[in-house]
Amino acid sequence: MDKLISCLDRQFAGIHCAHLQLIRAIPASLLYRQPPGSSSLFPVRSCGEYVLRSAAAVEQTFGGITSNLWDDPFEWTLPEALTTPEKVAGYLDEVETTRRHGFEFFQSDNDLLKQIMSPSGETQLFPLLLDTLTRAAHYQGGAKAMLDLLTAIPKNAG
Repeated sequence: MDKLISCLDRQFAGIHCAHLQLIRAIPASLLYRQPPGSSSLFPVRSCGEYVLRSAAAVEQTFGGITSNLWDDPFEWTLPEALTTPEKVAGYLDEVETTRRHGFEFFQSDNDLLKQIMSPSGETQLFPLLLDTLTRAAHYQGGAKAMLDLLTAIPKNAG
């Protein structure tokens, strides 16, 4: 495996491991809890929603790369479908399997220069993967921040 592919692989694997650690740290009662002050006018994502959006970004990209299915995983990643940390962890493992399968397509760093068709048009693989990493890390950071916020709130507040 070439250096760029190896580096990207480690970064994506790191996000997956951090997701699993985060999901194990979130009490089931806080998984989809909204913080005080959240409203329909100013909605805030819960820890679980941030984790799901992060994983969905990875799933969408690698679903597109491996099978040209660029569907947004929104429908099957609803909190109503993934009601417990265990179910979310199962989904995360499915996403990781899809991602690993996608990396099997990359034989050398030169493969990252290839152009593919995405829903937004032709794009090069390397910037697509970097964008996906950035979005996944952003959502993951939101999940961590929300967990910190929720665990800092006294139990009788909110």
